[in-house]
Amino acid sequence: MPDLPIVCALTPAALKTRREGLLARLLQRAQAHEELPQGHRLQFHRTDDTLAAIAQTVDAERQCCRFLRFSITVEPDGGPILLELTGPPGTREFISALFDA
Repeated sequence: MPDLPIVCALTPAALKTRREGLLARLLQRAQAHEELPQGHRLQFHRTDDTLAAIAQTVDAERQCCRFLRFSITVEPDGGPILLELTGPPGTREFISALFDA
């Protein structure tokens, strides 16, 4: 699959709302955050609604940021849940800008 352009399809107003709402809530839940060569990894405590919150965010983001690759890992025996957001070169910087805004 060829690399898609690193662009978000949201309008500036919709992106601002997303940053302040859905993304902010997800970041607040993260217990750890690590930069990867082509993206970011977030780690979450397993709670009753963590996986649903991650899935809701992934579903919203995949529609506007088509270049993103999402990997969700649920560790066994009550371990953490990991969300990796990766993509073509430049993805890490794009996500960093979203998280820092």
